[in-house]
Order: sequence, then structure tokens, then C-alpha cells
Amino acid sequence: MYAFTFERPSTLSDAAKLVAAGAKPLAGGQTLLASMKLRLANPENVVDLGGIRELSGIRRDGNQFVVGAMARHAEVAANAEIRSTIPALAELAGGIGDRQVRNLGTIGGSLANNDPAACYPAAVLALGATIKTTHREIPADDFFTGLFGTALEDGELITAVRFPIPRKAAYMKFRQPASRFALIGVFVAQGASQVRVAVTGGGNGVFRHEGLEQALTRNFTPEAAAEVKISAEGLSTDLHATAAYRANLIGVMAQRAVARALA
Repeated sequence: MYAFTFERPSTLSDAAKLVAAGAKPLAGGQTLLASMKLRLANPENVVDLGGIRELSGIRRDGNQFVVGAMARHAEVAANAEIRSTIPALAELAGGIGDRQVRNLGTIGGSLANNDPAACYPAAVLALGATIKTTHREIPADDFFTGLFGTALEDGELITAVRFPIPRKAAYMKFRQPASRFALIGVFVAQGASQVRVAVTGGGNGVFRHEGLEQALTRNFTPEAAAEVKISAEGLSTDLHATAAYRANLIGVMAQRAVARALA
């Protein structure tokens, strides 16, 4: 690990100034610290966001939940209101990594990193969430831009995520056994007028599946999902699975997610 300076501001405005000056924000550190130890990242200045109360907390706001960017996975998983109102989100958070990861990792850090096999991007995209930052509010459909890519600009920090409460929702993940990331994860959310389906682990980043959305909007049943042909085009092939295997998993996980949502 290379030498660096370390700052731990107590206010969002102070953190924003440091990040605008080129410092690297540190949320849960699950990716950044590992990259620094392997000398894959070499930030000269690191800003720890853990002391900023403005970035913490989970609260209900009408028909939505506002989750602070520094909310830990374990906090989301244990939140009683989320467990009763959007249980799929709580279950997703409770299935991320292991206990240590869940007690350190944050929702804001996960979204800013946008790992192509991460779970939170699927929830954000399927639920049609809004990402609040120090500069603006970004709809989920505009936030994810590809492999580890987001719409965040230099110096822009995520402050919270606003989740609409769906009628029904569920997330099913086929875990990569070593990392516990999603080999394929499918989040299905039924809203007032349409169903949104987001897939993670399939390729260069999270994406919505139009065919499944159309079929499930017409008929929200596992049988309707089973009738959708899932193409392997654009999906990844690696040492863990072929593109064809991932395509089959998308169909299977979608059917299971719908069945879970209806249970």
C-alpha cells in the first residue's frame, strides 16, 4: 500500500470540498481498501465518510423509503419497516457477502462502485429508485452506465437512495460460491402500472429485461416468465459459467422471484 493522507470530516460540506479537490471518498472500504492493498489503486488523499451523520439513517417518507448512503447492509437487512414493507430489499441486503461485509459495506459505496455482479444495483433499477447526490437527483435508469461506470461526476457524492414501495417484489440470486456475488441475480418488482425486472451478474453491468417485463406486466405469474425466451447475446462467458448457462439462470431466477413475490 502506498502512502496517503487520511481525513475524517464530520459534515457533508467538508467532505464535498475535499472530494472536489481530488480526494478519494471511503465508504465501507470493501473495494477501495482491497485495491489499495494490492496496489491497484493509489489515491494520495482518502476521505472517510463514516463520521458524517447526514449520510446515515433509514426513514419512511410517504410511499417511499429514504436510505442514507452510509447505511450498512446489515442495517437495511435488520430494519423492521423495510422488512415489513419491502421485504425483498431487506432480504437482498441480508444476502450480500458475509457478516463482516454486511457490517462494513454501505449502499452508497456499492452503487458508486457498480460492480457488474453486485446485488444493490438490481434493487435500485427494478424498484425505480432515485439516487440523491450532493449535486442532483438521478433516476435509476440514468445512473448505471456500464462496467463499474455511473453517471456520477468528479466530486459528486451519493447522499441517499429513495426507494418507492412496490406492490410486490422479490430478489433471487444464484451465488458464485467463493465470492458470494451474483452469478445471476434477478429482482422483480410489480408497481402500479408495470413490472420492472433487473438482472445483475450477466455481463458488463446491471440491466433491465424488456421481454420479462412485458410478459409479467400482462400476467404476473411464474408461468408467464417461463414462456419468455432468454437470449445469451451480450452475456458473459467465464470460468464460472457460459453465456448460455447465465441465460438459463435468468429465466429460472425470474420464475423463482415471481413465485417468491406471490408467496
